Amino acid sequence: MIGTLRAYALDCPDPRALAGFYAGLVGGKIVEEDDEWVELVGDHGPTLAFQRVEGFRAPAWPTQDAPQQGHLDIGVTDLDAAQAQVLELGATLLEDWNGTKGWRVFADPVGHPFCLCAC
Repeated sequence: MIGTLRAYALDCPDPRALAGFYAGLVGGKIVEEDDEWVELVGDHGPTLAFQRVEGFRAPAWPTQDAPQQGHLDIGVTDLDAAQAQVLELGATLLEDWNGTKGWRVFADPVGHPFCLCAC
């Protein structure tokens, strides 16, 4: 092993706002380093980091015009209840396959895709 995963970083226009969204989604404590970088530290899994980028361009779903470049899978026990909660937090539903799959695709408030997955 060469190293350990320290953080998964997402580019965004406002690190504090996006960290707040993900804190509502997965819990954790927001640790602000400065206006350019904010970390969300949780009890489980790696740290999520949010990096301010001027001229941020959101990923596109499902095209590759602005590739998603990665996404998060969030395990949930009740897809319908979790969907209602993430929509209330500010997520946008991108694809639900009319409920025929065990996951649904959303975008966070600045356009990063993430999935809610039944577990």
